[in-house]
Amino acid sequence: MVLFDNNIDLGVTNRNITGPRQVKRLTESLNASSATPLLIAVDQEGGIVARLKDRYGFPPSVSAQYLGEQNDLGLTARSAESMAATLAEYGFNLNLAPVVDLKTNPDNPVVALKQRSFSANPTLVSSHAAEFIRSHHRQHIYTCLKHFPGHGSSRDDSHLGLVDVTSYWSEDELIPYQNLINQGLCDMVMTAHTFNSRIDPDYPATLSKATIDGLLRKRLGFDGVVVSDDLNMGAIVMHYSYETAVEKAINAGVDLLIVANDKAYSPDIMPRSIELLVKMVEQDKISRERIDQACGRIMALKAHRLVV
Repeated sequence: MVLFDNNIDLGVTNRNITGPRQVKRLTESLNASSATPLLIAVDQEGGIVARLKDRYGFPPSVSAQYLGEQNDLGLTARSAESMAATLAEYGFNLNLAPVVDLKTNPDNPVVALKQRSFSANPTLVSSHAAEFIRSHHRQHIYTCLKHFPGHGSSRDDSHLGLVDVTSYWSEDELIPYQNLINQGLCDMVMTAHTFNSRIDPDYPATLSKATIDGLLRKRLGFDGVVVSDDLNMGAIVMHYSYETAVEKAINAGVDLLIVANDKAYSPDIMPRSIELLVKMVEQDKISRERIDQACGRIMALKAHRLVV
């Protein structure tokens, strides 16, 4: 489950998040309705990108950019610990953060201009992200590195359309992922909807086996959960049908699909998606082994006791 505080398509705000008491009741009811432990997630990066906003009664937060500029690892740890404690108090166990994109393009509309990156320096990004993650782990909150293999060099916003980073992307953008994987601090990785012909001449990262299975799993050695960015974003819906996106993403190695359902709202999107998956398995478009592999990784994450 991913909670958002608005619905763009319906022009609705406060859809899942209106205040602390309401959120706590909601997460408690979600957990009570499921025999299997849930992942209840939120995008609480800090600063501009925060679903639990102070205007709803939650504690204020600072951005990754602010923390990177201060470059005080103790401050980052304290800030992240406060954020994670809030998430734990209100029933979340997964924060779709930190962003480990490098601020290599200071005019990037979706990363730099929204103050979502710690720095252009991959070592600094790695060290602050590590403190962010450790602080969350102390509060028993899983985290998610994003957006693989790097969105910081882009000139465009993948929410709005296809983003081609072929001419801008650098191998340095992989350094934070490699560092955090090596330290055992990578719970989950979110893919970017960016296209890079040097990695895959045909598909953006979310739909690319070369990117996920080849680069992330084989080269960087990550065997945990890979989650897609929202499949309703412009980079995907403007170029692929929903059916094609689901099939390509899962076969590329995505284990968990995010359908935010906050742009083109569909009340039956989840049952329809489950039916679609069953049909694709029955038609041998997706193998049972791939489904079992994805489920195995998700269940292993849920069973993992975070080291604190």
